[in-house]
Amino acid sequence: MTEHDPRGARRQQVLAAIQRAAEAPGVSEIATEVGIHLNTARFHLNALEADGVVVRLLSEPTGPGRPRVVYRARGGQALGDTRRYQILAEMLLSHLSASSDGSVAAMAAGRAWGAHLIPRAAPFHQVDRDEAIVRLITMLGDLDFAPEPVADEHQSTSRIRLRHCPFIELAEPHRDLVCALHLGLMKGALAELHAPVTVADLEPFAEPTACLAHLAPSQH
Repeated sequence: MTEHDPRGARRQQVLAAIQRAAEAPGVSEIATEVGIHLNTARFHLNALEADGVVVRLLSEPTGPGRPRVVYRARGGQALGDTRRYQILAEMLLSHLSASSDGSVAAMAAGRAWGAHLIPRAAPFHQVDRDEAIVRLITMLGDLDFAPEPVADEHQSTSRIRLRHCPFIELAEPHRDLVCALHLGLMKGALAELHAPVTVADLEPFAEPTACLAHLAPSQH
């Protein structure tokens, strides 16, 4: 696994879309400009706002109804500014690791975020196995896991190779927590789709440069 900006190139694209806009854009405009799902755009916008890089505003009312939420880049701030979020993450993970149910809590957090971030299907549309895997791979790609489907002897995707860990610096000392979070993320995403497939197991560093997520039929 190679070193990588933990905020990722995608987050920089979101910021660039805001900076290029003639007027402060909303989530849908940003998602369209970058070519990502609305929930993925919200995920990165929340992180940029927490970093102090962008600010959330209400647009001027143009008629009945609530004003739109829009975003503007904060003057004098950039993604390259000095920050210490890795240390913050290490503090939180260290606190979790001291708990007897830290891995359970990490898995639950991952499930909640997976359900939030997965590109959802249209109402009344039944997602089949292949579509669910495509949607899961799309989400993992947006989060910089560099996912790659791995086919079995029947040419069916049985595993997903994760060629990049966006949290590698944290995964090595806190593997039980970070890997549980990642496994929960994938399980929660597929459960949200009511998919006939789930991630049965995540094999950390199964290959020299990748982890492997093993797929299996879901129980519902």
